[in-house]
Amino acid sequence: MALKHKTPLLDELESGPWPSFVDMLKQHAEYRKKNQDKIEYQIPVDVVDDLLGVLELSYEEKEGHWKHGGIVGVFGYGGGVIGRYCDQPERFPGVAHFHTMRINQPNGKYYKTDFLRQLCDLWDFRGSGILNMHGSTGDIIFLGTRTEQLEEVFYELTHKLQQDLGGSGSNLRTPSCCLGESRCEWACYNTQEVAYQLTHEYQDELHRPAFPYKFKFKFDGCPNGCVASIARADLSVIGTWRDEIQIDQEAVQAYINGEIPPNGGAFAGRDWGPFDIKKEVLDLCPTQCMWMEDGKLMINNKECVRCMHCINVMPRALRPGKDKGACILVGAKAPILDGAQMSSLLVPFMKIEEPYDELKELIEKLWDWWMEEGKNRERLGELIKRQGFQKLLQVTGLEPIPQMVKEPRHNPYIYWYEHEVPGGWDRDIKEFRKRHQR
Repeated sequence: MALKHKTPLLDELESGPWPSFVDMLKQHAEYRKKNQDKIEYQIPVDVVDDLLGVLELSYEEKEGHWKHGGIVGVFGYGGGVIGRYCDQPERFPGVAHFHTMRINQPNGKYYKTDFLRQLCDLWDFRGSGILNMHGSTGDIIFLGTRTEQLEEVFYELTHKLQQDLGGSGSNLRTPSCCLGESRCEWACYNTQEVAYQLTHEYQDELHRPAFPYKFKFKFDGCPNGCVASIARADLSVIGTWRDEIQIDQEAVQAYINGEIPPNGGAFAGRDWGPFDIKKEVLDLCPTQCMWMEDGKLMINNKECVRCMHCINVMPRALRPGKDKGACILVGAKAPILDGAQMSSLLVPFMKIEEPYDELKELIEKLWDWWMEEGKNRERLGELIKRQGFQKLLQVTGLEPIPQMVKEPRHNPYIYWYEHEVPGGWDRDIKEFRKRHQR
C-alpha cells in the first residue's frame, strides 16, 4: 500500500547491510492502513506516514519541526507524559499532537509475553504503535498519541495492566537496576528489591515535579556496571566488597593449563594462542596489585580498585569478597548545561540492607540541599561543581577521606572554619603578630 509522502532522503537510510528504522516505520505505516477496517484506531491512521513526512522535511530544510509541549499531565500526575507538537499541523495532521509516555519498567526488565502483547495492543489502539524498548532512563517508551487519549491510556495501564507511569520532567525519574541477585553471581546486593522499595517510597517525587531538574537513581549490582550508573545517574549505587577477593588456586591452575576457557568461554575459537595469565590478567591490572608466587596467584587487596577484570577473565577462580555492600557516587549526567561528567565517590562502602534507612537518609539530605540551592535546570552534579565538594560534605555530615579525592587541588589555599582551629582565630592572630614584631 503506497504511502502519501515521498521520502527520497530517508530512502537512503534503507541502503546498506544493517536494519533500518525507516524501513520498519514504513512497514508499520502500511500495517496501520491495511488494518484500519479491523482496528478502530483512536488517533489518525496516517500518524506514522506523517511522522516520516515530517522527518523528510527536517532533512530537506536541516531544521527540526517539533516544539516541546512541556509536561502534559494526567489527572493527579505531573510527570510521566512528555508533550510533543508539530509546527506543521496543517501539512501533517496525523502528528499535530505526538505525545510520548514513559511507562515504569519492571525491575530487571523481566516480562511475560502476554503482558508485552497487551502493551502493544493498547498502543496500537490508542497511539501510534511505535515503542522504544528502552529509554535511557530505563522506561518503556510509548511514542506518539493525541492529548485526548492520555487519560484513556493511563486508565487502562493502571486499572487493567496494573502498570504505572514513569517519571518525566523536573522530578525523580524511574529508578533503574540490573538483574542483580536474580541471575547474576557477581551481584553484591539485591538491586531489584532496593529499586522496588525506593520507587514506592518516593512516589510523590516521581509523579509531582518539584526539583530544580531531573534526578536519577541507578543500581548496579557490581562494578561491571550493567546499567552504567557511574555515567548516567545523579545517585549511583554500585555493588562492591570490602574484604579480600576469594581465590580458588586449583581453578587458577586449570585456567593456566587450558582446562577451563577464560572469559566464561565468550571468545571460543579465538586465534591468539593459549591462555597467558601474565598477559591477559596480571599486566592488565590497573594498579598492578596481582602477581604469581610459587605457582599461586597473589593479590594485594589494599591496592585493588574493584575493576572486575580478573574476575571476568577467570570467573571460576576468582569471586568478590564475602563482606558485600555498595559504594555511593553522586553527580553523573549527560551534556546539559555544563558538559558530560561522571559521578564522584561520596561513600566508599555502605551496607545495602532493608529497610535501607541509611541510604534514604543520605538521599534526603542531598535533595534538601539541591532543592534549596540548585538553579533551574541545574543537575546535582553541576551544583556540586559550582559550590564544591566540601560543601557537599557539610550538607551530608560525612567526614572527608582520601577515597573521595578525584584529583589534586588547583590552588594551594585552604579555608578553615573557626571551630576547626584549636583555640580559635584570636590566639593564632596574636601568635602571628608576636612573631612578626620579633
